[in-house]
Amino acid sequence: MAQWNKVVAVNLNGVFLCTRAAFRLMKAQLPQGGRIINNGSISAHVPRPNSAPYTASKHAITGLTRATALDGRKYDIACGQIDIGNAASEMTERMQAGVPQASGALAVEPTMDVAVVADAVLYMAGLPLDANVQFMTVMATKMPFIGRG
Repeated sequence: MAQWNKVVAVNLNGVFLCTRAAFRLMKAQLPQGGRIINNGSISAHVPRPNSAPYTASKHAITGLTRATALDGRKYDIACGQIDIGNAASEMTERMQAGVPQASGALAVEPTMDVAVVADAVLYMAGLPLDANVQFMTVMATKMPFIGRG
């Protein structure tokens, strides 16, 4: 329960609180509007073994993204989500030694330069408010996502 609460507090509650604060500012400013880009995960679509708290929290981000996009329309607030897979970071360092797969095997997984993610976020952020990338997936081409399992 402690792990569940910690993951949900960071991944869901934290995003909700930031979204609420940003929404209030964007709604109150003149002119109204702005853009919120949420950090989802491909794990919300295809989970890894033993990842229930993380997967559930990232799945909830997708719902929060959709609700924020809908509620923000009348205030020119656009909300989208980027789902990232295996960007080279501290979180993915363990993949070089092999991570559990659905089959029970361990496998080394490819990663991609985190700068690719930054470029994708910059693209999303640079759009005019009358256009929105609702969902974008950026992942290492050869990672086990398509066909995972």
